Amino acid sequence: MLSVAKVQRRNAWRYYVRGVAFGDGRRPAGQSLKAAQELAGLPPGRWLGRGLRALGLTAGAEVLKRQLELLFGEGRHPDADRIERGLLDDGVDAATARRETVLGQPIEEIEARKQTPLLALDFTFRPQASLIVLWALGDDQTRRVIERAHERAVARALRWLEDEVAETRWSSGRGRAKTPALVVAAFRHYDNRDGFPLLHDHCLVLNRVQRLDDNGEPVWGALDTYRLYQNVVAAGTLYTLAITTEVCEELGLATVPREVTPGLRPVMEIAGVDSELIDWSSTRRQQIEDVLEGLTYKYAQKHGRLPGEKARHGLGWWAAQDTRREKKTPRPLEQLLAWWKASALLKFGKQVVDGLLHRCRAAGAAIRARVDPVVDTALAAVDVAAVVFTVRGRFARRHVLAEARRHLLETLRGREFTRGLDDYIASRALSDHGRQTTDPQPGRRAPAADQIFYTADFPEPDPWWIAGTDGKPPRESSRYERARVASLAVRNAIRAARTAAAGQADAPAATSAAHTDDQHHDPASAPPHAVDHPGRDAALTPTQRAAAIHAHQQAAMPEEYLGGRTTDAATWLRTPKNLERLAAFTRAADARRRAYEDNKPPAAPDVPDDGRRQEHEQQNQQPGHGQGPGPRP
Repeated sequence: MLSVAKVQRRNAWRYYVRGVAFGDGRRPAGQSLKAAQELAGLPPGRWLGRGLRALGLTAGAEVLKRQLELLFGEGRHPDADRIERGLLDDGVDAATARRETVLGQPIEEIEARKQTPLLALDFTFRPQASLIVLWALGDDQTRRVIERAHERAVARALRWLEDEVAETRWSSGRGRAKTPALVVAAFRHYDNRDGFPLLHDHCLVLNRVQRLDDNGEPVWGALDTYRLYQNVVAAGTLYTLAITTEVCEELGLATVPREVTPGLRPVMEIAGVDSELIDWSSTRRQQIEDVLEGLTYKYAQKHGRLPGEKARHGLGWWAAQDTRREKKTPRPLEQLLAWWKASALLKFGKQVVDGLLHRCRAAGAAIRARVDPVVDTALAAVDVAAVVFTVRGRFARRHVLAEARRHLLETLRGREFTRGLDDYIASRALSDHGRQTTDPQPGRRAPAADQIFYTADFPEPDPWWIAGTDGKPPRESSRYERARVASLAVRNAIRAARTAAAGQADAPAATSAAHTDDQHHDPASAPPHAVDHPGRDAALTPTQRAAAIHAHQQAAMPEEYLGGRTTDAATWLRTPKNLERLAAFTRAADARRRAYEDNKPPAAPDVPDDGRRQEHEQQNQQPGHGQGPGPRP
């Protein structure tokens, strides 16, 4: 999992120099960073990224306090003090000497324009909760495997950002260039602010990169941080996929889906880690949920409706800020491990804690025996396209790539796969099921591949309502739940078409046409990294593929979903929208009744009692225009 925060000029950078570099604690005033880290038993920060060479730094070297202050506080060279002294000794004036140590545009010039300079981005990588529990309560070998997989997954995600995403921009964005070399300072933390286990790395990505100018000389400029923000989800899914796959392969484990928030995407956790253990370590989550319930109630009172998906994310952020505790006193990992194990033993007992890895391996072996380590790339492309389209409607390649990585994690359950398969599935989803909506404008620069947007021709399923649990009100189905229904429908349609094709033994011409018209459906023509289902010989012809899409467009999904309701009619009646509609009907009926009573004519004196009123009216009815004579007395 990956989250991002800004490191800015004012006081934010001091927070990182004083706190994040010191295990999220408060470093004593006047004490050097290195001495404080050694006294607290904390690991020093380390340098990462390909851009270190331009600064004279070495990957894996220790991050010093003065280097942090110069780079992330002043935007200057990490060895600016020595460079400046040398220039002064050569007779250069102080202003020029200082300017020579600045990387790119001076911060003072940015602030003179009433702007807040962005110095870095804090990319925080952390495993899913079950891996953290296994790391905290496992033996030394298990802990080393998880830490090594964590480091490699972080490095892989950063390399992907360097290779595919990182760009520098100048002249208000009119100039752009690829910059596959970032400067990163990484700090390892072991616990959260409550002292419970939370393995994570803060990676400070410097907002300065080097490029070549028109004369071929290296110059420093700013990163296009907007592009980094756009690709955070894709980088986070790559990190989660990489660490989970390596740990599962090394320790013989597997993953299972765990629903954290109803209606949202489940988290793939390690099978065998009980939910009680996850709740024990995830102390912050329970605090956030308690505050979030009150914020949701206030939102409903103010707006007259429950919050949507976007509003729920915002309320979750506020709940996290409201429950954020003060900084703690950092402790060495050895003390934390002893405290965590004692806490878990006291709450769950020796059998649960000591047998954790054994249970995880047993559950992993059972899952691995049932799940084949293969991926049907045709169905994967359909699934990815249907989910992304239903969730977003309009999407770019980064959205499809992130969903392809989630698909691999959910399908393979921790099994290893050939590198590059996620890119292949994403490309196939766009080519087979995407329709480009970005049109190049005449006279303007052609959009880059990751700036092109697509849509699909899948119809969106109608929303439905889901019954509440534990006293909670019914809720509307989320876009993710509707996406799963859409994906399931189109995959079932394609499977049905394949089954029909497999039974047509007397139709060799159709099979030949499929291989001729659609070469990438032929396993022999697929890239070497493509892993296909063994029974994939029955490829779809163009007619069968069109029929499959048509079947989906006819909404081949449960009827109650199409009707926009659950199978429980009472649930549908209790939804906020229907309650409001019924209240409106009631108000209108009451208004009509009052208007009728106010304008009601006085009763005739010869009208009998109510029981004989209808007979009396019929006897005194007069014939109207075009009618025959009325009833006689």
